[in-house]
Amino acid sequence: MNPSSYTIAISILVALMLQIMPMPIMVDAFRPDWLLLVLGYWTLALPQRVNVGVAFLNGLVLDLLVGTTLGVHSLALSLVIFILAANYQRLRNYSVWQQAMMIGLLAALYHLVIFWLQHLLTDIYFLFDYLWPVLTTMLFWPWSFLILRKVRRQLKVR
Repeated sequence: MNPSSYTIAISILVALMLQIMPMPIMVDAFRPDWLLLVLGYWTLALPQRVNVGVAFLNGLVLDLLVGTTLGVHSLALSLVIFILAANYQRLRNYSVWQQAMMIGLLAALYHLVIFWLQHLLTDIYFLFDYLWPVLTTMLFWPWSFLILRKVRRQLKVR
């Protein structure tokens, strides 16, 4: 097996590690959704290899890692990746900044679905601070897009 076979799995593993990495309390509220960024890139680049099923399984892993109710992140990630996969041909033609705006909207949907499910299950209340990761996810999209595209091209991931 060549290294390009494992590139997608390794990038998802790195995203999961970044998602649970301890951070100072002041910065933790702004943590980007690394898994959403990586799955979003691979869905736009290779929709036949990374799709709703991959998002669902990784959402379950994320639920286990962060200790939320099983299925919350799975449903939210599956919904967002479904929207990306259904529109990948159109979104590929957008500029990176336009894609960042779309990723921001999808990140907002992701966080609102997670909030809605957790509100139904655990009776939490909405705080505006809950949406800070939407902004940072949107700001990190161009860099993650460029890095992952460079990796994909250098390792010839198809």
